[in-house]
Amino acid sequence: MISLNADTPRQPSVVTVPLYQHKAEFFKTLGHPVRIRVLELLSERERAVADMLPEVGIEAAHLSQQLAILRRAGVVASRRDGANVVYRLTSPEVADLLKVARSILSSLLTDRAELLNDLHPGSDPTPMP
Repeated sequence: MISLNADTPRQPSVVTVPLYQHKAEFFKTLGHPVRIRVLELLSERERAVADMLPEVGIEAAHLSQQLAILRRAGVVASRRDGANVVYRLTSPEVADLLKVARSILSSLLTDRAELLNDLHPGSDPTPMP
């Protein structure tokens, strides 16, 4: 048994979190429609909160909450410009991620539409005997 006294240096307790867990937390942060819409808007250019309000269609307080979540996660950054708070993406790769997500969804929806067309009663080109 090891005994620690005041002269024995303590080793910091390091808990390693697997990368997949960090990824899951990151995707949870993105997992809200308002946050996705905000990121899409910020992918185009930096924007003031007042400029985003009509685009997202929610109350200012709710938008501020969603922006705070994105800011705490490090996905967006803010700066003051007079009376306005202006937001921007912290990395252009966030915009790339949104483009990739759009591409994946487009493929998935196309596949589902084709499946639905195949299941539709009048769509079978070969008649049943």
